[in-house]
Amino acid sequence: MSSARILVLGTGGTIAGAGSGATGAAYRPGGLALDSLVAHLSALGLDAELAAREIARIGSQDIGWAEWEALHAACTAALDDPGIAGVIITHGTDTAEETAFLLDLTLPSTKPIVLVGAMRPADAVGADGMRNFANAVKVASDPAASGRGVMLVMGDAILAARDARKAATSSIDAFRSFPRGPLARVTPASIDWYGPPHRVGPENGGAARYAFPQELPRVAILTAGAGMDEKPVEALLGIGARGIVLAGMGQGNAPRVVIEALARAAASGVPVVRATRVDEGLVDRNVEVDDDALGLVAARALGPAKARVLLMVLIANGVTDAGAVQAAFDGG
Repeated sequence: MSSARILVLGTGGTIAGAGSGATGAAYRPGGLALDSLVAHLSALGLDAELAAREIARIGSQDIGWAEWEALHAACTAALDDPGIAGVIITHGTDTAEETAFLLDLTLPSTKPIVLVGAMRPADAVGADGMRNFANAVKVASDPAASGRGVMLVMGDAILAARDARKAATSSIDAFRSFPRGPLARVTPASIDWYGPPHRVGPENGGAARYAFPQELPRVAILTAGAGMDEKPVEALLGIGARGIVLAGMGQGNAPRVVIEALARAAASGVPVVRATRVDEGLVDRNVEVDDDALGLVAARALGPAKARVLLMVLIANGVTDAGAVQAAFDGG
């Protein structure tokens, strides 16, 4: 049986980071070329053929439209190529959840697409990148990984793109999965899936849920704080925000004057989604805020970062009605 051929797309990040020494704290994201990482991984004798293509060599805080467009195009071509079994994207951890979710929304689930990163640079003591990378190869090579959407592999766990979030700044186990737990546990030698695929599999077409946009509209995240007024809302509208995500207190709340300003924005045709700045928990409709009366949308399980991604994709696809936006946030 021949080895699976995996396309590896590199964007930089800590997994390709180079530091000033094995015990130092400072490092340069993307300091190592993708070919170097792949060569180290190939030396481990994994049962896969890796084809490397570098998209960028940057920290993921600088990931944006150009990189997303290139990644989407490369993934689309790989999904159409019968010679490619799956795709791995090496990525910094700061915005991995946003890239993964954008691709999950706009790509079919016919083959595994796996984002992988690291919390320690490649030359640090106890670097985690190579193990994570080897685990990602195991996932991308597994036919049972199809139909599960885009996944993130970190710390021997496989997380769904919609659920994955970075919950710690530097811990080796920085990622959490909410509201659902991990899809599986993985090592370089084995995978234990916890359930069947949650997306439509290749035998049914596995279509993308939304078209990839020609461009992304400006959607802003507004963080609520005690004593703030409505001026930040007015400022965001003044720079042309076409959507606003509130990173609110508790269940997506904010001072009364802010909620009133957001309701006026919604009435003017700018979709407004209430998420929470709290680390974990659902934002439900009509609890403390009367969403029905104010025309606002509850983010449910999505935090502010992923709520922004989904709202951008929805607006780009012509979905701006509060009811339709709410249905998208309620789904899946």
